[in-house]
Amino acid sequence: MIRPGATVKRLLVGRPQRSDRLTHTLLPKRLALPVFASDAMSSVAYAPQEIFLTLSVAGVAAYALSPWIGLAVAVVLLTVVTSYRQNVQAYPSGGGDYEVATVNLGRRAGLTVGSALLVDYTLTVAVSISSAADNLGALIPYVGEHKVAFAVTAIVVLTAMNLRGIRESGVAFAIPTYAFMLGIGVMIVWGLTRILLLGHDVRAPSADVDLHAEGDPFTGLALALLVLRSFTQGCAALTGVEAISNGVPAFRRPKPRNAAATLALLGGIAVTMFMGLIALALLTGAKLAEDPEVQLAGAPAGYVQQTLVAQLADAVFGEFRAGFLFVVVFTALILVLAANTAFNGFPVLGSILAQDRYLPRQLHTRGDRLAFSNGILFLAGFAILLVVGFRADVTRLLALYTVGVFVSFTVSQVGMVRHWNRLLRTGTHPAGKRRMHRYRAVSAFGAAMTGLVLATVLITKFTVGAWIAIAAMAGFYALMIAIRRHYDRVADELVAGEADTVLPSRNHAIVLVSRLHKPTLRAVSYARATRPDVLEAVTVNVDDADTRRLLDGWSSRKLPAPLKVIESPYREITKPVLDYVKRVRSANPRDVVTVFIPEYVVGHWWEHVLHNQSALRLKGRLLFQPGVMVTSVPWQLASSERAGRPRADTAPGAT
Repeated sequence: MIRPGATVKRLLVGRPQRSDRLTHTLLPKRLALPVFASDAMSSVAYAPQEIFLTLSVAGVAAYALSPWIGLAVAVVLLTVVTSYRQNVQAYPSGGGDYEVATVNLGRRAGLTVGSALLVDYTLTVAVSISSAADNLGALIPYVGEHKVAFAVTAIVVLTAMNLRGIRESGVAFAIPTYAFMLGIGVMIVWGLTRILLLGHDVRAPSADVDLHAEGDPFTGLALALLVLRSFTQGCAALTGVEAISNGVPAFRRPKPRNAAATLALLGGIAVTMFMGLIALALLTGAKLAEDPEVQLAGAPAGYVQQTLVAQLADAVFGEFRAGFLFVVVFTALILVLAANTAFNGFPVLGSILAQDRYLPRQLHTRGDRLAFSNGILFLAGFAILLVVGFRADVTRLLALYTVGVFVSFTVSQVGMVRHWNRLLRTGTHPAGKRRMHRYRAVSAFGAAMTGLVLATVLITKFTVGAWIAIAAMAGFYALMIAIRRHYDRVADELVAGEADTVLPSRNHAIVLVSRLHKPTLRAVSYARATRPDVLEAVTVNVDDADTRRLLDGWSSRKLPAPLKVIESPYREITKPVLDYVKRVRSANPRDVVTVFIPEYVVGHWWEHVLHNQSALRLKGRLLFQPGVMVTSVPWQLASSERAGRPRADTAPGAT
């Protein structure tokens, strides 16, 4: 009989898959792109917007700096993509930045990267889902008013989809991802064509709104810091690039080459869309204020500031509302699905860290659908906590976001420089050396650029939330060190020595008895079958009348084990049994004591409350006693048929 819980699981997750079916779940490039690169591509939906929002503090004149900031972000993005193409070729096992740092810079650097990526993947889910709520809120006000509830629901749905397996989730996510790319691409091309070639007056809904600076004019150091902060906000466009290096094992063969090709496609598409949106925003006069109520003037009554993508779609498509709806809906969808990058990266990284004994072993194994189910569930839980804690506010979450990803970028690039230095020392063909010199130069430039961004993030965002990400990274680091120490300590304790093969002198068996019934008789029969040197039954006297009836019944049946009565003046059961077992052990320290406990097997959840409580307490205490073995002797009640096991109404000890 199938349990109801198992039926629900099969409906949500699907049938289990055999381990030898793993190769059938591998992804071709057309599916790997939406699975692993959706985060980096979808970041164009909010990264350009964050540049304009940050610059708005200095007034509309500061918008003139946005193309140069965008160009700097594009250079960093292309550099990182180029460098990661080398990473996936050199380290195709799926360890990504963690493996690069560990192999080339040592364990501490690897754990630093691992903790940074765990934080980054969690924030990827929270930021993407929250940004999706913002974009969808432009179309459906109800979503905007209930962002947190929408975000939590979306995370739950994504979790269920990913639990079904990588390939199935890839097929489900491919259509929205490619539709988003099509919608943004058509909007940019058609908008630029209307403005530059056809001479149309294309104006964003906010073009006629006055944008005022906050406080005094920004000059000198203040303006420089503002530009740097805007640059770091725009660098959110780089998030997700590292996920492909962690997802190489999910690609079809040749895995490294396909992963590198996917990275190249990602870089080209992301930069094109990113720069296109910035250009279109400037040409249409779109305005975005960090504090709309204070900075915006001249807006019509009831004006609500929409996202940059929604404003541009409204301006470009005008009365063609189908185009506007297409862009807004699929932008919201891609932002929801962008979290899927983390749902594929986090579990793989968690599995590798668990294999190295830095995370619980449960994260290392695959689930029914050949996905790392435990890692997926852990990620979903952490992301929901962030969404609820920060009320799904994208700007506040972004202050935490870029810290982790740029820590991993920088350490990884430094590790790749060390990697190429080591290979160059081994000696190779001159043509190969020239290629390695070129690769090393790319990695060094990438390390310098990402290091600069990381320093800027720490300077400009530390007090507005970056410290939380740093604290979370430190917490993960300390936790992983503690877990590794625990596993190492346990491994040392379990090393078998010569004395561990010595048999105990004797086996002293004790059957715990509460009443004379079928479970008790089966326990006695099973204890006899183990042929102990000493066999006795023990009961605790908490009621004189019940104890006398038990003794009379035991005597009349002539059972082949003496029944010993332990007095309990305070009507306790657990402590008298423990004290008796300790006395037996202390009298013969070289003996092993085996305690047999009859237990009911029940089929209803509420029956657990009514039965086996004394047995659970006894087992929990006896397990801490050295030299004591605890054996449960099950007796299936009729209700256990719900578990698919018919009650064995046979003689005690029979099968």
